[in-house]
Amino acid sequence: MTGHLSERTRWAIVMAFAVAMAWVEAASVFYIRALVDRIEPYQADPLPLETMSGALGNVELWREAATLVMIATLGMLAGRTWRRRAGYAALAFGAWDIFYYVFLRLISGWPRTLLDWDILFLLPLPWWGPVIAPVSIALLMILWGTLATQSAEAATDARWPWALGWAGIVLALAVFMIDAWRALPDGRDAVLQVLPTTFNWPLFGAALLLMAAPPAHTGWSAFAFRRRRDRRSLAPWRAA
Repeated sequence: MTGHLSERTRWAIVMAFAVAMAWVEAASVFYIRALVDRIEPYQADPLPLETMSGALGNVELWREAATLVMIATLGMLAGRTWRRRAGYAALAFGAWDIFYYVFLRLISGWPRTLLDWDILFLLPLPWWGPVIAPVSIALLMILWGTLATQSAEAATDARWPWALGWAGIVLALAVFMIDAWRALPDGRDAVLQVLPTTFNWPLFGAALLLMAAPPAHTGWSAFAFRRRRDRRSLAPWRAA
């Protein structure tokens, strides 16, 4: 992106790209699920072996990897510093994830509720969880991405919020993949046939709180920086 664009304009452009990308994602997933008769993913034989073992399964895995590359590339193009590049990538990921479900609902009628189970991702193992779980994480990503890109660069983040945030990410991934992990000793076919029956809400809630540390700290830092700046600007008037 050209250097003369304001951060607000960059934010709007990234959001527009993410929303458009979400439509493409929803359409692609709809095509794939229609082909294998899995519009609703939570059913017996959720990842048909004949499909996942063939060309379609490999294509889907590479499509997911390509999506991550696209989001990272968008962040690199939109941001002028590493902090803002990460922020725009997080913003794009969060918006893409939420609008993916919005558009999938419009296209297929699914998900019916935010508590419907979904296969969230396939790399490195299938992730399972209610729709509200990734949506809640996506909201945090949008919040942090907005704060990181729109607040003053001086409001940098300390290390401890990110230590907590990464701990939350690892914990959330464990919650999403625990059922597939347990089936791993029985082989790839068993992993593909996993159909979870319970979701560890307390552990996921703890993960979400930990992941909220970076946006909370970034927001507070931006607020404190603005207050200090305002006080400095008022100091000459008070002295007079």
